[in-house]
Amino acid sequence: MFGMDWLKPEAIITSFGAFAMIGVMLIIFIETGLLVGFFLPGDSLLFVTGLMVSTGAIQIPLSGISFTVPIWLACALISLAAWLGDQTGYLIGRRFGPAIFNKPESKLFSHENVARTNSFFEKYGARAIILAHFVPVMRTFVPVAAGIGEMPYRRFLRYNFIGVIGWATGVTLLGFFLGKIPFVAAHVEYFTIGFVIVSSIPIALEVLKARREHKRDELLGK
Repeated sequence: MFGMDWLKPEAIITSFGAFAMIGVMLIIFIETGLLVGFFLPGDSLLFVTGLMVSTGAIQIPLSGISFTVPIWLACALISLAAWLGDQTGYLIGRRFGPAIFNKPESKLFSHENVARTNSFFEKYGARAIILAHFVPVMRTFVPVAAGIGEMPYRRFLRYNFIGVIGWATGVTLLGFFLGKIPFVAAHVEYFTIGFVIVSSIPIALEVLKARREHKRDELLGK
């Protein structure tokens, strides 16, 4: 479905077996807290997790008995993982400063992503902390940028809490309620593909905008 099996949300979740929720939390933490996690399928992972919770496919083994994960617990654990990831990103930016965004270009670090992050921050200001959760790549880099820019931690916490609840809980609930629809439950793969396409639109628009601005600067001789 996505070219590489290990990046399929279903494959990620099922690969952890009985520890599926821990696996989901780990992936979300890496995507939001560590710069190397920007390529992970956070949106689709949350959506599919919600779908699987709605069908009872995700369970927790306790004392030899498996318990179906309730949606409230799934949302709470995922939100916690995203919140911890964001705090980690902020602290990394605050601790190591500009050196983070000035590191050499590599396969896992793109200066184009850095430029888009700075542009995103300049455009939306503090609201970027909220909005970034809904834009792939931005949700990885924006908390780090907030730390580098020395945004007051209390202010970061306030906006970050809103963003985490809106994204982690909201997208998971979306998958959960759609999973209650028989047609959706029977065609999970197709709805996942559709969700991935929709969630990729914001970053595609950002890329197109950056290219237009680059061409405009070239024409103006900047």
